[in-house]
Amino acid sequence: MAIKYVPYFPSTVSGQAVLDNFVRTQRILRYRESDKVTERILRGMPLYEVTEQERVGDEESDNMIIHGECVSACAYLKEQGIKVDLVYIDPPFASGADYAKKVYLRRNPLVAKAIQKAEQELEDDELKAFEEKMYGDIWDKEKYLNWMYENLMTIRSVMSENASIYVHLDYHIGHYVKILLDEVFGEDNFRNEIVWHYYNKMQGNINRFASNHDTIFIYSKSSEYIFTPIKEKRDIKTTQIKRVWDKTSKKLVNAKDNDGKIIYIESDEKTIDDVWRLSMLQPADKEEPVGYATQKPEALLERIIKASSNEGMVVADFFGGSGVTAAVANKFGRKFIHADVNINSIQTARDRLKANGANFAVKKVQDGVTLYRNPIQTKDAITGIIPGLRLDSTIGTMWVGNITDSTYGSSPVYLPDLMDSSSRVLDIVTLNRIINDAMPQLSPNVKRVIIYYIDIIDRQELDDFIKDNNDTVIEIELRDLKELLDNVILQDEVEYTISEDQSKMVDIFTVAIKRFYSDRVSHKINEFNQKAMANSKKKFTPIEMSLEGLEAIEMISLDCTTAEQNAPWHSDSEIKIEKDSTVTINGRKTFDFWDGTIHADTKPLRMKIRNICGDETILIL
Repeated sequence: MAIKYVPYFPSTVSGQAVLDNFVRTQRILRYRESDKVTERILRGMPLYEVTEQERVGDEESDNMIIHGECVSACAYLKEQGIKVDLVYIDPPFASGADYAKKVYLRRNPLVAKAIQKAEQELEDDELKAFEEKMYGDIWDKEKYLNWMYENLMTIRSVMSENASIYVHLDYHIGHYVKILLDEVFGEDNFRNEIVWHYYNKMQGNINRFASNHDTIFIYSKSSEYIFTPIKEKRDIKTTQIKRVWDKTSKKLVNAKDNDGKIIYIESDEKTIDDVWRLSMLQPADKEEPVGYATQKPEALLERIIKASSNEGMVVADFFGGSGVTAAVANKFGRKFIHADVNINSIQTARDRLKANGANFAVKKVQDGVTLYRNPIQTKDAITGIIPGLRLDSTIGTMWVGNITDSTYGSSPVYLPDLMDSSSRVLDIVTLNRIINDAMPQLSPNVKRVIIYYIDIIDRQELDDFIKDNNDTVIEIELRDLKELLDNVILQDEVEYTISEDQSKMVDIFTVAIKRFYSDRVSHKINEFNQKAMANSKKKFTPIEMSLEGLEAIEMISLDCTTAEQNAPWHSDSEIKIEKDSTVTINGRKTFDFWDGTIHADTKPLRMKIRNICGDETILIL
């Protein structure tokens, strides 16, 4: 349950013309249920407990990675009095696509044959891989716009007065969101529409002009904002008129000398305009892809950060993805906040920033729901963990299926949509729709409905509402979904030995991993093999794991500082096994292959192992 609800603005009604915004939104952009978000805005942002999971680096820093949704992350920042000076967001595009990551099995370091091949270049077929859904970009347009509006209002509430926001979208939904941005930030604060032309994107044979650009809308919080023109080198020097800023007219004018003659200058650079010709990331690029489906090039963020922030300012990305915003901000002396609901994003950004030598804290929003690795996976799996649930799309859109028992017979089941943060709180509005819209459509034989919830504000208030408004003979049973989600998490199994070498000046402790078993990885591989075997038109060689199972390990970290199970993690020694099975040791890339061990100068007290799908298991040693 949320600790409390934090107002979006100093006074939700009078501090900002919120109600006027909603009236104008409905007038300009009317869509189904566009009024529902009004109630959530007036209620405020849900504030949950936020715990520090890990601190990376030797120096204290305000930089942070937040595992949580945009609204929850902003509620925490606002409660802490933290303001951001520049926001870049690359939210889902409502493109109708599911995004997946490639999951690679590593080499088994205990197999002699693999060790003998250590000096050879890995062949493609040795990189055994399968895909795992990371997040879904499949939206009902009306839900997307409500969700986006709430996020924009949330972000605006933590922006400093001279801050700007860059919103990265494409043709699927950008024109709708542009109107929402006008409502939230004001049409007068619109600054630019950037066209990012990625000229190197490969296109197939299509019956229209190829789509080779995205759109980035720029808005400022107020009329006073940071902006530094960005220049780039010309291939050939050119002569041009010198332009200067005229304070009276408040615009650029031609520079003139004392005799009134126009001044010409020779220049080898030009000012960037609103069409940015920057390549997308390709496998052969010097900038190494980090294995994240929507990774953006650092050159794109470099322009944004240099143009709209100064050193020492706070740059935030609330749909942080691959961590490129935080990485570039850190590179150019800015503070950063990276937030994302996807654990793959948190881990990718964490590893990337650690390798760059950044100092930061990793924090988690304790909203009561363990989202596995990512929301889409939880959504796919959730129906399978509810005892007795049978999916049935014929009983109405409000119900996912039914549970049958001898007492009540068949009971329709309501589940909140984990991909829609607005549905996580079971409130009077939702109950009213269930009682007055959905329940009257049910069969006369129904005796009970089961309503699962993730969060509630006041259970007694809901019980009273049901008592006062349920005029049917159908019983309404409320169940806490968190109890199922939290109890279903399985720890990976690890067999290991610890040895101490006292032959050197400093004792060296070695942890050797003998066996590793992940039920989830095993399940994903079996699922992949079965699907591939059924669909393959040629001979298919299934992915197989060794008895030791070390191919399923991505990262191992030793904490030599504290042995407390729930204390913030301190990585005193760390090995990351890359997809080609070479190792990165404490952020330093090597060409060595993993030998199944990790070393520390002092006695390790805890060990964290991350499998190739992103699950992390902590062991007290």
